[in-house]
Amino acid sequence: MSFLRFLMVLSLVVWVGGVIFLAFVEAPTAFSPVLLPTRHMAGSIVGHSLDLLHSMAIVSGIIYLFASMLYNRLATGTARPLAARHLLIVLMLMLTMISQFAISPKMHALRAEVGIIDNVPLDNPQRREFDRLHVWSEKFEEAALLLGLVTIYVTAQALR
Repeated sequence: MSFLRFLMVLSLVVWVGGVIFLAFVEAPTAFSPVLLPTRHMAGSIVGHSLDLLHSMAIVSGIIYLFASMLYNRLATGTARPLAARHLLIVLMLMLTMISQFAISPKMHALRAEVGIIDNVPLDNPQRREFDRLHVWSEKFEEAALLLGLVTIYVTAQALR
């Protein structure tokens, strides 16, 4: 049972910690004009990191669900209905997968098509679409982070 609790906590730490690191450390650092010569390079680094983070998040979410459901079954001796923390993880997984498999590929394709996005005029339809997708990407990450923080709290309460 303690190993299952460990897996649950570890998967949350990896996922939520990764989002926090990307949002509050890597992205601001990469986009700092002191570090990289162009915003295009910074966007390439952060975009690639986000793709890797999404992959880690999907694996973490699956591990969490498996460990948590098994923990519930062993703790009660019966198959209980899904707990609130399971639904939170499913929502986080949905947001992450939409971002990874719907939003990010479109953004990557637009960047590849137009080249350096900052050189494209703001009124260009491709630039407007890229900016719109970027806003959605940020909203999905923010929502996943907030849900993750709630999941950490709910999990801590359930494992007391």
